[in-house]
Amino acid sequence: METTTPAATIIPVRPLDEVSIPPALDGRHGDNRADPARLQISANCDADAIRCFLVEYDRSPGTYRIYQRECERLLLWSLIDCGKPLSSLNRQDFEGYLNFLADPQPSAVWCGPKAERISERWRPFVGPLSESATLTAMAAINSLMRYLVDAGYLLGNPLGLIRQRRRKMSAEATGPLRAVASTEEVEKIERFLDRQMWEAVTAAIEAMPRDTERGRDEYERARFLAATLYMLAPRAGELESHRMNSFREERGLWWWHVVGKGGKKAKVPVAEDMLQALIRYRKYLGLTAIPRRDDTTPILVSVKDGSPITARRLNQILKKIFNAAADLLPPEVEYKKEKLRAASAHWGRHTGITAKLDSGIDERFVQKDARHSDARTTQRYIHEEEERWHDEAQKQRLPWAGEK
Repeated sequence: METTTPAATIIPVRPLDEVSIPPALDGRHGDNRADPARLQISANCDADAIRCFLVEYDRSPGTYRIYQRECERLLLWSLIDCGKPLSSLNRQDFEGYLNFLADPQPSAVWCGPKAERISERWRPFVGPLSESATLTAMAAINSLMRYLVDAGYLLGNPLGLIRQRRRKMSAEATGPLRAVASTEEVEKIERFLDRQMWEAVTAAIEAMPRDTERGRDEYERARFLAATLYMLAPRAGELESHRMNSFREERGLWWWHVVGKGGKKAKVPVAEDMLQALIRYRKYLGLTAIPRRDDTTPILVSVKDGSPITARRLNQILKKIFNAAADLLPPEVEYKKEKLRAASAHWGRHTGITAKLDSGIDERFVQKDARHSDARTTQRYIHEEEERWHDEAQKQRLPWAGEK
């Protein structure tokens, strides 16, 4: 029978590569460990198993960061709060973890302002997770658990037992459990910017100061960034990892060659407006109008040293633009102001996919552009039928005494 480890006094809260795990808690003898004869990865302990999982995403920087963050959060919680290895967690433990995500306590141990991973001030959380952040966390953890089962490291996936009850939970649960219940339900994509909000974004970019060289650098980069999000619908990590030579001409047609999630290779057609935006940005950078195959210039360049901007920095840039755009919207659309202030870089991808569908591009080709393996994913961006439904509802009026 396992005993509980005193919280945080034995195992400090440190990132995955720095955390010191006692042999009794490293998972070599976890309750959920599979027969060693089935093992398909070079991992004898939980930390090494997590590293094997993360290596699968080393070509997708954005996905890698999310999975790394969620895996080390779970591992630390398992060690410090449960006093057991990750490979001993059961279904009830995962329910406890869901509640923990909604309120990581003690806050002094788990939460703190953003800091570099090497800093002693680093903490796994800034504060409680929202429902959408909880969805992201549980999706990442479920991917980890499934991988470890498939790799012969774990006997089973306890988190899957919670997910199998999602219909009942949708009707009965609230908070984090409801968030997990909805992860596999087909829901319309709402995290996108409509035409009015997008016009505010472009107006905010046009209002950026350009009376200094740095100001002009930031303006031209923001203009190209917005065009790329709207026309190509990339993921933030893809803009960090790819170079200018990913834009290629083939038989007179331009394509963006991209390696996406899971290392999948694809190409996205570059429309004329996108090509002109690319040429403009390249000329501003002092480059040739179109890239050659050996052009390793970052797609988005740091104004400080010419290095590629990170996905995190890209999100900071967009947050600033979105906040400025929110201030430009009229008072009567306060809810749109709130959406803009909540928007992140990934909203740009959703906006680009939605704009393609709204412009009349065939759904089959939008699925290719978005690199969705399942057409149902693309269909989540289609709102036409709901809008028509909503318009029809306006035919019903509310009679009221004394009013015409």
